[in-house]
Amino acid sequence: MMYRILILWLCFLQLRFCMVYEPEQIHLSFGDTVNDVVVTWNTINDTEESLVEYSFGGLNLTANGTSTLFVSGGKEKRKQYIHRVKLPNLARGIKYTYHCGSGKGWSDKFWFKTPSNDPDWIPHLAVFGDLGSENARSIPQLQEEAQRGMYDAVFHIGDFAYDMNWESGRVGDDFMNKIEPVAAYVPYMTSPGNHEEAYNFSDYKARFTMPGNTEGLWYSFNMGPVHFICVSTEVYYFLDYGLKLLTNQYVWLERDLEEATSSENRTVRPWIIILGHRPMYCSNNNSDDCTNHETWTRVGIPFLHWFGMERLLYEYGVDLVIWAHEHSYERLWPLYDYKVQNGSYAEPYRNPRAPVHLITGSAGCREFHDFFDEEQPEWSAFRSLDYGYMRLRVHNASHLYTEQVAVDKEGEVIDHVWIIRENHGPYGQE
Repeated sequence: MMYRILILWLCFLQLRFCMVYEPEQIHLSFGDTVNDVVVTWNTINDTEESLVEYSFGGLNLTANGTSTLFVSGGKEKRKQYIHRVKLPNLARGIKYTYHCGSGKGWSDKFWFKTPSNDPDWIPHLAVFGDLGSENARSIPQLQEEAQRGMYDAVFHIGDFAYDMNWESGRVGDDFMNKIEPVAAYVPYMTSPGNHEEAYNFSDYKARFTMPGNTEGLWYSFNMGPVHFICVSTEVYYFLDYGLKLLTNQYVWLERDLEEATSSENRTVRPWIIILGHRPMYCSNNNSDDCTNHETWTRVGIPFLHWFGMERLLYEYGVDLVIWAHEHSYERLWPLYDYKVQNGSYAEPYRNPRAPVHLITGSAGCREFHDFFDEEQPEWSAFRSLDYGYMRLRVHNASHLYTEQVAVDKEGEVIDHVWIIRENHGPYGQE
């Protein structure tokens, strides 16, 4: 890190003579399948080539990619180059070593492990939202656990850096370098939040490389026994960028759920998990949308009630929905239309009759906490203001486990729950 700071300082002093080609902000993501891994990084100057050398026995394989000029919003119009290289058709359950760069400069060596093809393999995931450059409480523990090989993927569901566009993108650069010790070792999967809105989400769309063709706004992929769906809740709230985005996502989501719930697909991948930034429900003491009865993501556009997602979750039998946005942790009882549907307030959640909602937005940022209402609603099972993140393990076709970790309590597990579904399918037909 000190070496990078020295280079940048010298460039500041002698800008017209200094060219910097060293890769930074290195992070991984899955391609359209978990057999493909995409390596993304930034350079200050154009390197004219984008290369990754990799293998599980050395660095004897080479993949070529592309670079794109990214110009920050605001008056300064600061420039940098974002490089993307896909490593295709990787062997399953293998630890790969890699570095990235060009003939003008290479990164350090990193490694990652591909998901196993074993039918008994258990995906291990970390999930959180609202992680900033300041007060980034969760990064040290996530870094340690990622480099110990604890996770097969990390999900960051909105609000990065606070904010990536600030200081002509320098805050975004700082944040991406801070998460590199996590994201260069584990696929770092993302969804946009409200703090990415500036310049039509340009920093988010430029910096991250997600599956599909929607610039990372919404997408899905399969891992083990799970079909993951990442959505943009922001298409409901920034309609000045076009109602078409909202309609396109809604149509796509319903089609994706139809395909995922076909008898053939749900037999292979019984679990369906949706991740997005703004929750449908919360019991926080503020004016956020989820504190209102008719949350837009839940019921759709006000008064018209078009494009509400909760009906889709219920009718297609989505098992788990994970949100962030509120700087707190909250676990709800199985819930539909503000009614607890499982018939009893008990744990584990055995054959719940509605989706389970979890909110994990307390990874740490400059805005600190969002406090709760003094009275806890009957549909709220557990809540906490501790900084931390969620671990998620999918054990088999019927058992899923989540736990929330408090980083300021030496990694103590402050809440956990088992979700047991012996038969996956639409709710309301039990």
